[in-house]
Amino acid sequence: MQYNTQQKRMPLPEYGRSIQNMVNHALSIEDRAERQRCANTIINIMGNMFPHLRDVPDFKHKLWDHLAIMADFKLDIDYPYEIIRKDNLGTKPENVPYPSTKIRYRHYGRTLEVLINKAIDFAEGDERQNLIALICNHMKKDYMAWNKDTVDDRKIADDLAELSQGKLQMTDAIIRLMAERIDLNYRPKMNTQNSRNNTNRKRKY
Repeated sequence: MQYNTQQKRMPLPEYGRSIQNMVNHALSIEDRAERQRCANTIINIMGNMFPHLRDVPDFKHKLWDHLAIMADFKLDIDYPYEIIRKDNLGTKPENVPYPSTKIRYRHYGRTLEVLINKAIDFAEGDERQNLIALICNHMKKDYMAWNKDTVDDRKIADDLAELSQGKLQMTDAIIRLMAERIDLNYRPKMNTQNSRNNTNRKRKY
């Protein structure tokens, strides 16, 4: 008995030893037409192994690439697609650039700093006040998510002033708006049908 560990290493082990043996057999076929038919059959079997991927774009193309890889690019057939080149297999992808922008307080995140800058550009008025209230509530939520403790409004006010370079302040009016937004978000919604029934009862009496 010969164990798999004693056999030649497979380039794509996810297809299994049986498929690799089929590819090796195709390499040994001398007649080109027969070799082509064998390759087509192997591709169909490989496709049946992953039926959930049949609707994925370029799935068939990838199968032919995999066949070429398993054959070490030595299978002389008419490929229906331009297959991957052997020297491209070891090509490393380009480094993904990561944002290098520094964040003053990481628990607030970059998005909050963007919102603060937007609020600074807003003209004085209700829209600006509501945006500042939204920002402060968001800061409280983020602060508690990281610190797992209660947060003092004074701390949020100080951080807001620092992040906005003193251009935004958490005034008493902002604190009232913050409370109103929280109350609006957590106010229980009355069932519409129950509300209608209650109204009808009141009309009867």
